Amino acid sequence: MSETESMSQPVPTRDSYENFIARMGVNESNQSGAGTYRNNWTSRNRLLIEQAYRTSWLVGAGVDAIPDDMTRKGVTITSKLEDGRKKQLDHAWDEMGLWEAINDTLKWARLYGGAVGVILIDGQNYSTPLRIETIAKDAFKGVMVMDRWMLNAMTERRVSELGPDFGMPEFYKVVTSATGIPPWRIHHSRLIRFDGIPLPYQQRLTENDWGMSVIERCFDRLLAFDSTTTGVAQLVYKAHLRTYSIDGLRSLLAMGKDNPMYKGLMSHMDMIREYQSNEGMTIMDAKDKFEAHTYSYAGLSDVLAQFGQQVSGAFGIPLVRLFGQSPAGFSTGDTDLANYYDNVSTQQERKLRRPIRKLFQVLHMSLFASPLPDDFTFEFNELWQTPDSERADTAAKVVAATVQAVDAGLMTEKAGAMHLQETARVTGIGSTISEEDIDNASDLPPPSEKDLDNVEATEPETRREATGNTATKDSSGSRGDSRGFLRWFK
Repeated sequence: MSETESMSQPVPTRDSYENFIARMGVNESNQSGAGTYRNNWTSRNRLLIEQAYRTSWLVGAGVDAIPDDMTRKGVTITSKLEDGRKKQLDHAWDEMGLWEAINDTLKWARLYGGAVGVILIDGQNYSTPLRIETIAKDAFKGVMVMDRWMLNAMTERRVSELGPDFGMPEFYKVVTSATGIPPWRIHHSRLIRFDGIPLPYQQRLTENDWGMSVIERCFDRLLAFDSTTTGVAQLVYKAHLRTYSIDGLRSLLAMGKDNPMYKGLMSHMDMIREYQSNEGMTIMDAKDKFEAHTYSYAGLSDVLAQFGQQVSGAFGIPLVRLFGQSPAGFSTGDTDLANYYDNVSTQQERKLRRPIRKLFQVLHMSLFASPLPDDFTFEFNELWQTPDSERADTAAKVVAATVQAVDAGLMTEKAGAMHLQETARVTGIGSTISEEDIDNASDLPPPSEKDLDNVEATEPETRREATGNTATKDSSGSRGDSRGFLRWFK
């Protein structure tokens, strides 16, 4: 480039340089290069979380849906207990409202980031470790739910015993401001603890060893959806606007309310309202101008649908479950619900199995003054409701497979009856098999074909030998028959 050409080029001014900075970001090659993520600390703002939960139905549904589904169907005790104990355990479980307590603990854990259920045992010191064998009869009184703001984790002492609780706080101090609850110092073994979203070590320390609220990750998406919905609702009020243009209106208004011309204008407007209401007619001066403006809502439904999908993905709850409406198009939503229920079942196994077994241990000791059997087992009842046709087909296959296994000697009759009884909650067949029927069933394997062949081969000889050495009587000896006993040989 020549000197003349370089002099003719425009010199960047300060304004153009500042526009370049605003457009690209300082020391960045493009706009997205300056993007980053920052903490919003929503989990620490208790009032904000509670206001969102109380005022937004979407926040409430996102917090409540998974805990409700995790505790909706309950469990079935599959192990064999003494007569009547299963029913007594189920009855006591319902009477104490243990499912409701577990449900509330899960909800407040998701809402606040953490919550606990205190196992209430009468007559024991809550600062000591829980020992199942020391629970007196009828001493178990239920579970009390407390969220993370009702008690403080005492982080200066950690669990040193190796196990699933290793490194967690050993004690929890109840906040004295909690109404009606004594300022207990509770040992961790007496608690059922749930975290909302588990955090990595360093972040968990910033939350006083609690987790994170499920609202924190999707707070901006929730706000966008609710704001868009509110905005659309406001547009409805302005969907049909009408304007009336009057020549010299400002001059007329400046004359004041007592001026006859101003009063005439108001009378004219009242007449327009009267005729528009009754006859839909607008009477005006030839120079006046009347217009009606309408608003188009095209595209708003798509925007709301996109925001709804983002919220659904953030909560991990399908649209058909979160919004309670059937999906549009050819999809019935069954596949989404099936996948969602699989996820709920996974969370049941990971989060609820240990706490529920612990509660069964405490309840069994309180009711019967004896420890729970070591082989005690239970299964979570399925959430997905199988159609009757599919259940009948499954039942036929299970029964056929069980009969084949018994006939083949792979399973005894007693084992087959127990298998049908355990699968009754899935197949609907076998629930009437009682414990007495199982005890009366044979516990020996059926004879094989070789055994049957040996029996058939030895049976004639055995019969011949037995009848050849056995005498039969055709009359009584008291009749004085001179022949005595007549012997008949086969």
